[in-house]
Amino acid sequence: MDSEDTMEPLSYISGTSPANPGPLARFLPPLEEGTVSAWLGKHIKQGDWLLDPFGFSPRLALEAARSGYRVLVTANNPITRFLLEIAANAPVEAELKSALAELAASRKGDERLETHLQNLYLTPCEKCGKEIQAQAFLWRKGEEVPYARIYECPHCEDKGEHMATSADIERAQGIAKTASLHRARVLERVAPVDDPDREYAEEALQVYLPRAIYALATLVNRLDGLNTTEERKRLITALLLIACDSANSLHSPDRPRPKQLTVSNQFRENNVWMALEGGINLFSETSSKVPFEAWPKKIPDGGVCCFDGRLKSLAEQVRKEIPIAAVIGAIPRPNQAFWTLSALWSGWLWGREAAEPFKIGLRRRRYDWAWNATALNSTFRHLNDLLPLGTSMFCLVPEPEPSFLTSALTSASAAGFDLKGLALRTEHDPIQIHWGRGEHLIRETGKPDLEAVRGEIENHLVERGEPASYLHIHAAGLIALNQSHALKQNDQEFDIALRQTHSTIDAALKGDTRFIHYSSGEGVETGLWGLHRTALSDSLADRVEMAVVTFLQKNRHSIFLEIEDELYAQFPGLLTPSKVLIYQALNSYAVKENGAYRLRDEDKASARRGELEQMPQMIEGIGRRLGYSVRKEGKALIWEEDGKIIRAFYILASALIGRIANENQYPVEKCLLVLPGGRAPLAAYKQQRDVLLAGKMHGWKILKFRLARALNEIPVLTRETFDEQITSDPVEKAEGQLMMF
Repeated sequence: MDSEDTMEPLSYISGTSPANPGPLARFLPPLEEGTVSAWLGKHIKQGDWLLDPFGFSPRLALEAARSGYRVLVTANNPITRFLLEIAANAPVEAELKSALAELAASRKGDERLETHLQNLYLTPCEKCGKEIQAQAFLWRKGEEVPYARIYECPHCEDKGEHMATSADIERAQGIAKTASLHRARVLERVAPVDDPDREYAEEALQVYLPRAIYALATLVNRLDGLNTTEERKRLITALLLIACDSANSLHSPDRPRPKQLTVSNQFRENNVWMALEGGINLFSETSSKVPFEAWPKKIPDGGVCCFDGRLKSLAEQVRKEIPIAAVIGAIPRPNQAFWTLSALWSGWLWGREAAEPFKIGLRRRRYDWAWNATALNSTFRHLNDLLPLGTSMFCLVPEPEPSFLTSALTSASAAGFDLKGLALRTEHDPIQIHWGRGEHLIRETGKPDLEAVRGEIENHLVERGEPASYLHIHAAGLIALNQSHALKQNDQEFDIALRQTHSTIDAALKGDTRFIHYSSGEGVETGLWGLHRTALSDSLADRVEMAVVTFLQKNRHSIFLEIEDELYAQFPGLLTPSKVLIYQALNSYAVKENGAYRLRDEDKASARRGELEQMPQMIEGIGRRLGYSVRKEGKALIWEEDGKIIRAFYILASALIGRIANENQYPVEKCLLVLPGGRAPLAAYKQQRDVLLAGKMHGWKILKFRLARALNEIPVLTRETFDEQITSDPVEKAEGQLMMF
């Protein structure tokens, strides 16, 4: 391994979920706030220039700018560029309301535009019969009329989903009869009849129903003819963008974050005028405004400078004029739906010229991971050309999956970037990666070493002390291949390199008896992976529990972010514990007061020490009352009769059950864990997330401290009563079962 490739443990940087998801959130990377600014604060001096070469997340660039940095963003998508500009100049609610009011008051024939568009969505209330606006109509794919509507009646307060009426069906059919004229109108703004991209625009328009097309065409035409200020037009355009997104047929509960331009079997047709009104909250910002300039204008201090186009068109000028201190960004993953719609929306909102540079989004229908890696590599190569040696690059990989991570690491390595650190929490969270700009020299690449990959995977599982998700296993394999420059050979195409990487990791897992696959499916990416041999170290879950308790003992009142920061520093890289695991430990040991956590009084060391002294005496006393002989053997308290073991009790103040499960030598149906009541849900959660532990603990019973005390006070206690009580006392289920790690 070359010295410049040495990895250092990267501690995951946690942030907070944004209170306002913001416009087009279902297409933009789901990132926590505070992550990028925290990394910058530790590594980069305020006022320095940063480069975001992807322009994929307006929030990320603005966060860096608000932290006192100058951020150069390259954005070749007109939609994300517009979102960045308008968020930098953060409109207030009153301004947006005034802009919408002006649009509403404009005329469509003899009607106010607002009234005209609202009438498109009229429906009779099921309860009182009055005509009201439907919030949405529900459709089935391939059918020509809606089958249901959703409304909230302002007159009788009836609300919910109701079957469509004949009036709803007639209105939809009437609008559909005039669809061709309006379709031609919106198509003309993107690709005229003789444009070779016309057929692709027509295909993309299939995700819009006739009523939506009519409403949007009417709004766009009205905006063109509106005699108002440029700022008002900008705000109305922002609201229209929300309507463009809300009006398409890609709204379905089973596809909250669509990647492909395909309509679900059932979908919503949202009310376009209500979408305009809802856009006010999405664009209303409470954050401070950020200086924003279009390249080549510069910004003196913190702010955003945006270049319309790709990095390759700017690289030479940047190298001469701007000293880039670091690169930041959210790495874009393929999204055919968003990129195709962006081309449509750009033409509708700003005309054909605005859509022209991004019309490739209309043509391409398939984005595979080889395409993704090739495109990323092009950007990384341009970055390598313009950055000084050693420049840091901190990137987030949102919505991670094995192929996406492989694409990102392979494309960066092939462009000469050294992997300095990688932190992975769960498959629901962005992966955080730190690269450094390496030497320009062509590197000598290595061949994939199956044993090296196996060794790295085994090391991770040993260190983890419990099974891991395939994403964690895959990341460990990628790190091994990256360290030996074996992700891609110099003469390989990316599709071959990616396939080779995946087959190497698959072979490492399938061809070695050290690894065991916990899954009902055969695919390597399903379920969990672990080691056949018993873990030699405490499980990650047990170590996180101990770390939480230690922190609470030393810090009387701490907010969750402070606790996270402490734990992530202790468990860096691929060992980063999930928020749910931390919450489970906190719920077991702490109380929350005014937003801060403190250790429960009963869980202070002195209190638990007293209980641990009393509880064995109590269990021994109960056993003797029931006629059993009692003895201590190792960590277990044994009840016996005629030389046969009746019960084996393990008394704990914690939920560190991994050690007990590994060391236990007694039949599990005779074993009991004696725990404080608050510890039982944590023990249950650990078994939910760890299939190996769950298997070892299957058949165990739990006796809570409070029940043991109650049984001890029963004057006449029988063996039958004891067995009934320990069987009937339920263990509360742990919360947060969806995030298993």
